[in-house]
Amino acid sequence: MKNMTKIKIKKGDNVLVVAGKDRNKKGKVARVITEKNQVVIDGVNLVIKHMKARKAGEKGQKVKIAKPLNVSNVMFICPKCGKATKIGYRVSAEGDKERICKKCNQEI
Repeated sequence: MKNMTKIKIKKGDNVLVVAGKDRNKKGKVARVITEKNQVVIDGVNLVIKHMKARKAGEKGQKVKIAKPLNVSNVMFICPKCGKATKIGYRVSAEGDKERICKKCNQEI
């Protein structure tokens, strides 16, 4: 069985890339792949894919595609304090679990 860890980063979160060729770039999470512990970020880790012509008379083309990054190579950017931070959890008075910023202790 694969090591299934809980990914704390969700779709739509703003993140900072901390490792790899696109280090220090920021972007919004477009997709989360939980089975592989990966995230796809808009405009980051772009590669060129050569597309073959589908119909007669049509030309092939080069398309830029965002490839997934490992979740360990990105850090969440807190919308309240604006810093790259870890995500924690807190149980509210009603019993709901809420995500919190580890730097400013505010609810995300």
